[in-house]
Amino acid sequence: MGFSVDSTLKDLLADERARAVLQKHFGDRANDPRINMVLYYSLRSIAAFPEAGISQEKLKAVDEDLRKL
Repeated sequence: MGFSVDSTLKDLLADERARAVLQKHFGDRANDPRINMVLYYSLRSIAAFPEAGISQEKLKAVDEDLRKL
């Protein structure tokens, strides 16, 4: 299965390699209790929320790493 920022957060967190990419770029944000509210959103959709604090540069870097998996 290929991954990208268009994959759901749930799918990314379920895969060890993809989870490691998220850890690299976002630290421990995967342990935030509010994460359950966005599990079925893609990272691209989550980044559209200003409170997520995900810049387009960060989104691009994450996408590049995910596509290498």
